Formats: sequence, C-alpha cells, structure tokens
Amino acid sequence: MPSRGGRGTLCGVKIYADRFPTAARQLLTDLLVLAWVYAAIRFAGWVHDLVQKLAVPGQKLEGAGGGLADNLAEAGGKVGRLPLVGDELTAPFTKAADAARAVAEAGRDQQDLVGQLALALSIAVLVFPLGLVLFGWLPLRLRWMRRAASAKALAVAPAGRDLLALRALAGQPLGKLARIAPDVAEAWRRGDDATVDALAALELRRLGLRTGR
Repeated sequence: MPSRGGRGTLCGVKIYADRFPTAARQLLTDLLVLAWVYAAIRFAGWVHDLVQKLAVPGQKLEGAGGGLADNLAEAGGKVGRLPLVGDELTAPFTKAADAARAVAEAGRDQQDLVGQLALALSIAVLVFPLGLVLFGWLPLRLRWMRRAASAKALAVAPAGRDLLALRALAGQPLGKLARIAPDVAEAWRRGDDATVDALAALELRRLGLRTGR
C-alpha cells in the first residue's frame, strides 16, 4: 500500500533523499539538468531561426514572380480585347506570365527546402544534449528512486531490516563493515540485533535515507 506521504515522497515514490547532503546534491543536479535542457532548446530555436533567414531570398523571389505574373496576365487580358490582333498579341504575355509563375514556384520551393533544413538542424543539435539526459541522467535518477522506495519499504517491514543488512554486506566497502563488528558476517548470521540494525542503517545512509519512517 503506498505511503501517505513524507518529505521527498510522491505517491509512495521517493523523489529526494532524507539526508541533507544527498538531497541537496540531487536538487542541484536536477536544476542543472533543467537548465541544460532549457539551454539546448533555446539553442536549437536559435539555429532554426538563423537557418530560416536563408529563406528570405526565396520569399522575395516568390513575391516578385507572383506580382510580375499577375501584371503580365492582366496586361495580356487587356491586349486580348483588341479586335483582330488581340489573340496574337496575347501569346507573348501569356508565356511571360507562365515564366514569372515558374520563378515564383522556384521561390516557394527554396523556402520549403530551407524550412526542412532548419527543422533538421534544430533536431540534430538537440539529439546530443537530450540524449545525455534521457540515457545518462534519467536512468540513474529513476534507479535511485526505485531503490530508495524499496529500501524505505523494507525499513518498516518485519523482515525488511534483515534484507537491508544483507544488501549492506554485499555492497558496502569492507572498511565500513569492519567498523560495525570484527566478524560482521558471522554476527549477521547469528541474527545479532545490534549488528543487523547497524548494517540496515548503513545501507539506508548510503541512499541518503533515515532509519525512521
């Protein structure tokens, strides 16, 4: 059953450690990661805007070509109303208008190409910084949260402290284990309460947790 709450706890999941040094380090790291992600997104936006400026010639080309095509089409329409020679005089205007429309289309194509390039480059510059977060920091953060929640649940379970003590025996440095008892493994096997409590507390401290609820 999920815990009702507590410092650094959300829906039974530990977010931050109980002890100040570990919790402060986690908070500082989280803030740095947020700043890193924000800076990466802003930089990607800057790259996108910078590349998009290359589309300005295409915009001018589209505007000039479209305006010229409209003017030529309008002039050809007026010339076409002339009797007898109207049809013959309209053909050059029609061809010129078509050529102007092709120029405008080339301008639109150039803008589309620049837009695709800007999007691709902005995504490319995000891959590395976001990859570090998603595949470097986040797995470590989630692993600590899972281990901390599990350790906190074991700390209040009837047989949980024995499991925490076993974890300490398996993962703690020998120097720390030797300070608990000269033959700490034998004391744990005997079920010595003081040794088991000390080992469990050592494992909780390694995760930055307190022994109480």
